[in-house]
Amino acid sequence: MPGAALVRPTLAVLVVLALAGCSGGEDDTPGPQEPALTLAAALDGGLEDGELDDLAFVDSSAAEVAADWTATTEGLGDLVPTVALSGVAETEDEPVEGVETAAATLDWSWDVAGEPWTYTTTVPMRLPVTDGGGEGSGTWELQWSRTVVEPSLREATTLSLTPVAARRGEVLGGDGEALVTDRLVTRVGIDRTQVAPGRAAASARALAALVEVAPGPYAARVEAAGDAAFVEALVLRNEDVPPAVGPGVAEIAGARLISDRLPLAPTREFAAPVLGTVGEVTAEMVEEEPEAYAPGDVAGLSGLQARYDDVLRGTDGAVLSAVAPDGRERRLVRVPDQDGDPLRTTLDEDLQLLAEDLLADVGPASALVALRPSDGAVLAAASGPGADGLNVATYGQYAPGSTFKIVSSLALLRGGLTPSSTVPCTPTVTVDGRVFENYDDYPTGSLGDVPLRTAVAQSCNTAMIAERDRPGPDGVATAAAALGLGVDRDLGFPSYFGQVGAPGSETGRAATMIGQGEVLASPMVMAAVVGSVQEGARVTPRLLPDLDVDTATGDDQPLTATEAGQLRSMLRAVVTDGSGSSLADLPGPPAIAKTGTAEFEDGGETRTRAWMVAAQGDLAVAVLVAEGDSGSGTAGPLLEAFLRTAG
Repeated sequence: MPGAALVRPTLAVLVVLALAGCSGGEDDTPGPQEPALTLAAALDGGLEDGELDDLAFVDSSAAEVAADWTATTEGLGDLVPTVALSGVAETEDEPVEGVETAAATLDWSWDVAGEPWTYTTTVPMRLPVTDGGGEGSGTWELQWSRTVVEPSLREATTLSLTPVAARRGEVLGGDGEALVTDRLVTRVGIDRTQVAPGRAAASARALAALVEVAPGPYAARVEAAGDAAFVEALVLRNEDVPPAVGPGVAEIAGARLISDRLPLAPTREFAAPVLGTVGEVTAEMVEEEPEAYAPGDVAGLSGLQARYDDVLRGTDGAVLSAVAPDGRERRLVRVPDQDGDPLRTTLDEDLQLLAEDLLADVGPASALVALRPSDGAVLAAASGPGADGLNVATYGQYAPGSTFKIVSSLALLRGGLTPSSTVPCTPTVTVDGRVFENYDDYPTGSLGDVPLRTAVAQSCNTAMIAERDRPGPDGVATAAAALGLGVDRDLGFPSYFGQVGAPGSETGRAATMIGQGEVLASPMVMAAVVGSVQEGARVTPRLLPDLDVDTATGDDQPLTATEAGQLRSMLRAVVTDGSGSSLADLPGPPAIAKTGTAEFEDGGETRTRAWMVAAQGDLAVAVLVAEGDSGSGTAGPLLEAFLRTAG
């Protein structure tokens, strides 16, 4: 049973429970209670250390009875009863000369899948009277039969417990359709019952070579398994089983393919870092939560599957039966299983698949996040294969580079500038001896005193740095919060909202203005930043629509309609006149965008992160490639392809 950590009692435990409570009470009249109590007291020490040699049974030895108890109940696994004595009384049977008889009444209770199964049985007792002896001068004996365990059992009938696994709750998408649901899989492994012990290791190595798993460890597991075990090599989605596996398995002694169903997403990669996986519980999980998990249980191991495992996994049921020698079963108890509850998300299956398809051939770590500005719904959260399974999409922590100029621009607007205000876009600017410059191939025609709109459209670093004093000490951080960056909150899944660290120097303040230094962000939060501009109010990402999320925290200086309009005009200029021109001919509503690169050191070499964010209609998108040439050249084509297809 899930969560069970119990040890089967021997018959000695049963008898202790049956006899230890016997007493004559206030009535001193001799009866079966006093001798039974005397018997229990005399045997107490022996029962505690498991020695049953002094226990007396009618026509059976203590060892024979213990063996019969085990044979009767071994089909119950670790399930154990609670047994209590409710009384001992003389019987009214036809008296037998020289024998006193009594019966102990036992109250039984079993916890079957969380439900109590209770009943009463009796244990016949007899007291032979020795020649010439008085009442009670012999030794009490217990009459064992399987009806002592359960009143309807007959000789050679046993008890058997069959767990009934609950169906795991589905993970649903934004349209209510199942994203994670039971799908057909094939388990590939060695059936130890179908191969001679001496050949098991050879079969395991042959199968490992066929399905490309490490042969040594797998062969060791097969050899260590029991003679009746099925030792799994791997599990494959039915559509992923290579054509050569079926014929190859047929040639290997003991190899088998077993059909099954597992809760799976549409593809192996589908939002995997966010949704997580389901599998057999680890030893650490059992140790940390012994009341919830037992070895062999199936549970969520990561992502949403782990965090909401108590909701999704449901409650297993069970059937407890009496099994006749010919194998026929008679049901004694049935506890129905209760399916897990579904978990609703906002993910759009088509957009998630599109995002993952676009990132499939990107070598470095990458991510694409798409959300709906009107309500913050996360429609896609894809991390590319270069992320090695890490959740870059919602939890990646990278310098956002020039995409952060959306925030810097808001800070400058609040510092008194307008989109048409003139700012100095020089080739370089020096701050405390450090030289900052614009990106390679910056258009020379956009140098000099230019409108802030042009500085944003062309992504002029030096103009932003030159105006670094205008926002004031907390102006940039406050502007970031108004756009959703740097204000932590629990969204019910791993999410990083970024940070705008307090600069410790003038060069640090300069770097902050261009999204470097102490500034970090995730693709999710950068999608929220551009989405906030599009919506005209701070957007809080939401993946779990049923979760109540605090959206008010950090909203001390909310974005105004005027500010949002000014920002949209500047980000539209990025598309019409700047580095986001590839989006200029998108069908549908006009798009706004911002590209960005951020430098980082790797092995003594300077490399760059490539970013692009954009919004069109009720869709906001952020793309990150952790190492690329430029935002427009590396991230831009991915974002453009997403918007063109999604539209």
